[in-house]
Amino acid sequence: MVLVLARPASVLVSMLPFRLPWREQVFLSWAGLRGAVPIVLATIPLAQGVPGAQRLLDAVFVIVIVFTLVQGALLGPVARLLGLSSASEPQEIEVDAAPLDELGAVLLQVSIHGDSRLHGVYLRELRLPKGAGVSLVVRDGSSFTPDSRTRLQAGDRMLIITTTQAQAAAERRIRAVDRAGPLAKWKGESGD
Repeated sequence: MVLVLARPASVLVSMLPFRLPWREQVFLSWAGLRGAVPIVLATIPLAQGVPGAQRLLDAVFVIVIVFTLVQGALLGPVARLLGLSSASEPQEIEVDAAPLDELGAVLLQVSIHGDSRLHGVYLRELRLPKGAGVSLVVRDGSSFTPDSRTRLQAGDRMLIITTTQAQAAAERRIRAVDRAGPLAKWKGESGD
């Protein structure tokens, strides 16, 4: 319970000097400070050969992913509850990036909204660039490791691991398929 409250409280306290409206402060405190910093910091004991460091890294990795998915899934409803967003606004696919500098990789989080053309696309049709792959899909509160036969659905959240060199191309492809479907290139959609 402390973990659930500590991060929002720390963000709320750090935003007080900026005199933002209270609704925006509450929203920012809910969104929190997400990213790969805890994962990178957890690699330090592993690099030093500290006993149990691998278990620590595994635990930190899972906690970061779970909190990112849980809080991320609720960002829209919390924004609407606070009157900062409305359900009628057009939605663009969201791609959040968390750099994993020591590995030369980036963790992308993609949320598939109801109007997305990603709905119904098989992973093999996504055709991500070399160096990028979907590592996890969260659907209806359950997560699973997808394969090429996995068909994406509205409401799905994907975690994509990509090399830093392939990140831009992977994001462009995701945006292109979001806008035009799996035949985006044929329809002239580049994702820019």
